[in-house]
Parts: sequence; C-alpha cells; structure tokens
Amino acid sequence: MNFVVSNVNAYIDGGFEKCSILVENGFIASISKDGSEFLGYEKINGEGMYLMPGFSDVHVHLRTPGFEYKETMETGTSAAARGGFTHVCSMPNLNPVPDSVENLKIQLDAIKKDAKIAVYPYGSITVGQKGEELSDLDGMAGDVIAFSDDGRGVQNEEMMRSAMIKAKALSKMIVAHCEVNDLLKGGYIHDGEYAKKHGHRGICSESEWKQIERDIALAKETGADYHVCHISTKESVALIRKAKKDGVSISCETAPHYLIFNDMDLQEHARFKMNPPIRSEADRLALIEGIIDGTIDMIATDHAPHSEEEKTRGLEKSLMGVVGLETSFSAMYTHFVKTGVITMEQLMKLMHDNAKARFGIGNDIEVGKKADFTLFDVTEKYTVNPEEFATKGRFTPFEGMEMYGKCVLTVFDGKTVYKS
Repeated sequence: MNFVVSNVNAYIDGGFEKCSILVENGFIASISKDGSEFLGYEKINGEGMYLMPGFSDVHVHLRTPGFEYKETMETGTSAAARGGFTHVCSMPNLNPVPDSVENLKIQLDAIKKDAKIAVYPYGSITVGQKGEELSDLDGMAGDVIAFSDDGRGVQNEEMMRSAMIKAKALSKMIVAHCEVNDLLKGGYIHDGEYAKKHGHRGICSESEWKQIERDIALAKETGADYHVCHISTKESVALIRKAKKDGVSISCETAPHYLIFNDMDLQEHARFKMNPPIRSEADRLALIEGIIDGTIDMIATDHAPHSEEEKTRGLEKSLMGVVGLETSFSAMYTHFVKTGVITMEQLMKLMHDNAKARFGIGNDIEVGKKADFTLFDVTEKYTVNPEEFATKGRFTPFEGMEMYGKCVLTVFDGKTVYKS
C-alpha cells in the first residue's frame, strides 16, 4: 500500500501543520512540507482536509459475545473505522460476562477473528456484574484494558473499595458507571421539564453524582486510578474538577449527545433514550465548560446498538442506548470547533491524546511507525442518515441533522479499513 496524502493539515506532535505524507508498505515513510519529491505515487489531494491519528473511544458496546443480533464484532468495528476510530474499548455487559479467564477468551477469540481495528476488552468488576463477588481480576489482568461493571453501578461500598485495592495492586484502572439504584424509582428520562410536561417518570441527577462522590472518596483512600463513564450532570463536573485539584487519580468522559442536546430537545422517540439521560440546559452548559477547562478528559460515544424491535416500543418501554461511532467527530466538529467553542487541537485531546495518556491506547503520526490515521473532509456538509451506517444500530438523536466532516479514509496497522 503506497500512496501520498498531499497538502493536508496533519496533527503531528500536538499541533496541526500543512504537509504531505508518504505511506509506503503500510508505514509512514516520510513527511514533507510540500511533497514535491514524492513522484510516481498514487496521490490523495488533502487540500482543506484534516489528517489525524486514528481516534480512540474508551466506551463502546460491541455486543459480542451473546447479543450478535444487535451488533457483531465485524459490524461494530466497521462502524468505528467509518467514524475515524482505530482504537476502542469494549464494555463487559455481554453473555457470558467477561468475569473469568474462560469467559473473557470467547471475546478475545472474536476480536482476533473479526475486528477491523484494535479492540481492548474490559473485564467485569463483579461476577455476572451482580455486585456480589469480585471477578477473577488477577486472572484477567493481562488481557483487559481495565475493570468495569458498565451498565450497572456497584452498589456496595465495601465491594467497590475491595475492587479498587485489587485493581491498584494489578496496576489496572476502575472504570465506573455511576448510578444509585435506590434513587432511580422507575425513571427512564431526565427528571426535568420535559418529563413533567409529558407525564414521564424521571431519573434524578443525584442518582449519578452521589455515587461519583462516594467513589472519589474511595479513590482518595485507596490511591486507585479511577475513571468515570458518561457524566451528564453539573454536579458530576464540579465533583471531578475538585477531585483533580485534590490530587485524586481521576479522569472522566462525556458523549456528544450530552453536550449538544438538553431535555427539552427530547421527542417521543427512543432515539433520544439512553442511560444516563440527556439532562437540563444547565447541565449541558456545565459539561461544555468541563471540556473547555479540561475537567472532562475524553469524548466517548457509549455506542450502544439495539434491534429495531427493542427501540420501537416508545420512550417509556424501549431499551436505553443509541449509536454514535459514525457521528462523533462530525458532531463535535460542527457544534464546537466550527463555532469556535474549542479548537481542533482541543478536540484531538478529547478524541485521542488523553486516552493515549490515561489508557495507553492509540498511536501518533510519526515517520517509521505503522500508518494509523484518519482523513476527514470538514468542508463537506451532509445529512445524518442511519440507513447508511455500518453498524446494525439505527437509532441516533442526530438523525436528519446537517453536519460537517465526512470520513474519507481510515488506515489502521498499515491497512485501509475504511474508504469512502
């Protein structure tokens, strides 16, 4: 595979520079200011485009094993490649749950056989994600990125303390879905204005931030490395900001839908239903402040495909979860970079650099390294059409919206994994 991407804005050493990049035999062979010496190669004209390291998403649901009717390893990683991602972390709410070496092996085999990009599995914190007994953390440590019970909060404080102590001893992170079950009270969207106007049961913000508050105290006590999944409330931002100032080893993520929508944007359709729910305008603004000041480390998608039958039961009865891998960059670029809220460099920190620093995943664009990058045309406007998605999932709150930024090419491990 030999070609040149010419006159492109490339993200190198933490900043963008106009250059031409030669890929030869799957490696980045040379980076040149004008590329005039690159003769006789196939050329991709990168004028006006951005070439960036393949993005990393630390929170995706690939549904394999156990739920292949929702997504397969092949469709999920194809969707990731189409969205510019070359490194993703796969959540453990699977069947069987990866709570032992034996169960984890089923997922590892599927990754080896069918993944188009790098997939890093999580091991579950507790057996069956039931919160009653620690999983075989020792046995799985060498093959997992971290430990998480995503989809469920660990309700028992002593269980979480034990998990943090064990994870620290294994040099692994605890990655937490924070949710206090006793505060849910049957809710399924945010306990806000839309829920009151339309007679829906709400999920209070305290159900999220109260468990984050508990876990911060435990992380401080145990010295564990701790990461908070998909934060959605202003209180969560404030707690994490303070914890960082206090020296706690803490990081966090949010998703594009929490930054772009508030609960008054909801419709009576399950493409707006996910967990945690889209919150109030005050929460949205606090999250934006969090990505600006660095409190929020990463943009994750919480890509969570379901079948059509599971997502067409109305707002109340449909399952929670929306897809996001194929819209993440364009949503963030359109709403935050193009509007001047953040810079492209800040977006790269959120979608690549910080995951590399914290989770150790992702590659940079360097001469001599295997090619691992994505090319986006940010001048091209398009309308989000789920029927064009590579994922099996079709439910996204961005359906029908106009966005800028189409993926032209994604290369991973020196091979083309997506080309438009």
